[in-house]
Amino acid sequence: VQLQAFGGGLAQAGGSLRLSCAASGRTFSRYHMGWFRQAPGKEREFVAAISRSGDSTIYADSVRGRCTVSRDNAKNTVYLQMNSLKPKDMAVYYCAASGTALVLRTSNSYAYWGQGTEVTVSS
Repeated sequence: VQLQAFGGGLAQAGGSLRLSCAASGRTFSRYHMGWFRQAPGKEREFVAAISRSGDSTIYADSVRGRCTVSRDNAKNTVYLQMNSLKPKDMAVYYCAASGTALVLRTSNSYAYWGQGTEVTVSS
């Protein structure tokens, strides 16, 4: 599966952005989908993930309550709605697809990755 993330940009602290990740192919619904981010000089970290059917989601503590991951299998797209943005949310955000049995937080569980979309938050 090929993934393309978009929707990043510049937002003010306290503002919102919605990231999207479009997948190619007909097998999108077979994959759990995750969002990760990497800030300059830091390791890539887990943000959120959603199960194949969309009925289960998990979040990093740093974004829980501020972010919502969702998906539309008919559109082969996964979303990350980010609210109450903080400067520490600034990073390149990546979407990824996992064929594992469970929805996981570890990046090595995800076999397919998009190219990333950059989020900048001004204070």
